[in-house]
Amino acid sequence: MKLLPSGRRSGRRTLTLVAAGCAAALTLAACSGGSSSGDSTGGGDAKNSSVTIAGNNGAMTENFNPFMAGTALAGTLGVIYEPLYYYNLASDQKPQPLLATGFSWNDDGTQLTITTRDGVKWSDGEPFSANDVAYTFNLLHDTPALNTSGLAATAKATDDHTVVLTFKGTSYMQEPSILGNQAIVPEHVWKNIADPTKDINKNPVGTGPYMFKSFTPQSYVLEKNPNYWEAGKPVIQQVRYISLDTADAASAALTAGQADWMSSFLPGLDQLLKGHQELSYVNTPALTTSVFTCSSTALGCKGPQTDPAVRQAIYYAMDRTQLNKLAGGGFAGEASPTLLLPDRDASWIADPANVTTPQSADTAKADQILDAAGWTKGSDGIRSKDGQKLSLTIQTVSGWSDYISINDTLKQQLKAVGIDLKPVQLAWNEWNANETNGTYQLSLDSIGLGASSNPYFTYEGKYDSANTAKVGESAAAGNSGRYSNPTVDKALATAGATNDEAVQKAQYAIVQQEVVKDMPYIPIYINSALTEFNNTRVTGWPTNDNKYAFAATWKAWDNGIVLKNLTPAK
Repeated sequence: MKLLPSGRRSGRRTLTLVAAGCAAALTLAACSGGSSSGDSTGGGDAKNSSVTIAGNNGAMTENFNPFMAGTALAGTLGVIYEPLYYYNLASDQKPQPLLATGFSWNDDGTQLTITTRDGVKWSDGEPFSANDVAYTFNLLHDTPALNTSGLAATAKATDDHTVVLTFKGTSYMQEPSILGNQAIVPEHVWKNIADPTKDINKNPVGTGPYMFKSFTPQSYVLEKNPNYWEAGKPVIQQVRYISLDTADAASAALTAGQADWMSSFLPGLDQLLKGHQELSYVNTPALTTSVFTCSSTALGCKGPQTDPAVRQAIYYAMDRTQLNKLAGGGFAGEASPTLLLPDRDASWIADPANVTTPQSADTAKADQILDAAGWTKGSDGIRSKDGQKLSLTIQTVSGWSDYISINDTLKQQLKAVGIDLKPVQLAWNEWNANETNGTYQLSLDSIGLGASSNPYFTYEGKYDSANTAKVGESAAAGNSGRYSNPTVDKALATAGATNDEAVQKAQYAIVQQEVVKDMPYIPIYINSALTEFNNTRVTGWPTNDNKYAFAATWKAWDNGIVLKNLTPAK
């Protein structure tokens, strides 16, 4: 059993649940000890209500700096600080207004005008205005170390409720990063912070539904923001984040009623639920588990995987139903060869044949592809071509039990078509460095969530040749598959220069045609994102039928939306 990853950088997992992601625990019982059985939060008592998130982490490090997304504690983004809009990546919905109520672009996409919400106050009681929004984006512009989204704009508040961002060129595709992925900070606080790149922001002042109360390395507490702008919310008075040593401890806390919210892959979850009627869960498959390939010989990749025929054969030789059963617990969703999410993104997938991957192995087709490409089987059953064995090394991280299971099963599946797969397990740092620098053949990883559901935010990072590099150089921008295709580059440039969805769909159709043929990232399945709840004291969680937010405890921004929707159980 292991908890879900705390976050993804360019789609990859972390070994542990970092504080910014999943160390959160909303508990009804104090972390210093004691049972929840005597807690006064039940019976619909909103006045004394509290909630707990369970996570798997060691001692927590105090950091509420919203510009340090990788190390800031859970709840910093979305619970204490808010963006202008909320983007629900669990479904295909329009952005939800938060600190802004409207926005518009000029005709050439070089200016974005934003209307800010009236009547908002910071948690210290000071009024919020467009000046705070302008200050936030100018701070990013003037401090490159904070500008992780590559924002190339300056901002000006034209009045208390209007801010205009001006870009150097057409910038429609910066919209979700600006509107939905940037915490707005108070100018009256941050103008006095000497170094915003290092300050841990011990006493955060935000506009979110909760504000800071107390911190220890084992737990920290947020309390209701009395100045919150949304009438009647939040109802729950207190949020407690705790650290638990193991995933087993988190599971035990959930079933014992000492924790209310956790994200973990629990084997036998359905049986567990039968024995605990007070528990529920939501599954939000969103990360495409894939075989990454170092694909370009021109950029220095070496090995049989540089042959598109080999990549295609691997794609068809997989028995994904078996992989889901053995490694995904049966909770994984069907992937798409386009790398989009079939349920959420069906309207963006041009060819119906590419909506989902084959679920069973088509060894006949894989054999046909390899035969046509000149890979012939030897007496040992392994293929070769021009004296080169069709032998490939695939790396994953030690301790990732589900991915280790995938690789071991793939070894058997690919052997049936004459491919010798050699799984290796590495420390995370070595695995990550290999992928980033291109010093690998195959790597098991996942394609993460983009800034919005628009395919541009998947395709630009993974397929644009501007985001890759020669083997030996860093491709930290995302295209670690060393994929380079001028046709794809041109289509992405055209799609990125417009906000006309019809034009974008036509360009994404071109991208999809090319990448399905070239397959630099070979999709396996959409990895499950299981989140479990205890409904004894608190209700209102997302459900499989109502994914009003991405419920995972490690998902920034969404936590604030979930907390605002909770009420004490009757």
